[in-house]
Amino acid sequence: MSLALNLVLNGQPRTVDLDDPRTTLLDLLREHLALTGAKKGCDRGQCGACTVLVDGRRINSCLALAVTLDGCEVTTIEGLADGGRLHPVQAAFVNNDAFQCGYCTPGQIMSAVALLAEGHAGDDPERVRELMSGNICRCGAYRGITEAILEAHRTLADTDREDAA
Repeated sequence: MSLALNLVLNGQPRTVDLDDPRTTLLDLLREHLALTGAKKGCDRGQCGACTVLVDGRRINSCLALAVTLDGCEVTTIEGLADGGRLHPVQAAFVNNDAFQCGYCTPGQIMSAVALLAEGHAGDDPERVRELMSGNICRCGAYRGITEAILEAHRTLADTDREDAA
């Protein structure tokens, strides 16, 4: 028996037929939809490598059953850029060398996008580190990650001011 799952995936409506109701969102993305940006790290929700946005909120996709997300909007790292223009968080990660091996980078970026959208970080590096603590970088690129998020915060704040003027 197949279950029809309706999602808005990276801005595009999609209907996916699921054969197994136990399929996680991570497995749906990687194995059924060939979206491999979200990484399979611990498969227990402890590392954050699989972080994606569901209705604008960051989640560990390895812990979410895909069938529970019918009607939701899912954004992955593949849907973050605007055409050829990087999202400000992506650009800040490049500018600040906020990655080494790159395995955790998509999850770090997705978590940072949500963190900034939530408006919790501000310009406080300690607060950024605390709010990003669910995303592990085994290479130890935390300083660059923190600097990238702070830069993206400034960039987004400047854009908001320009838009308001």
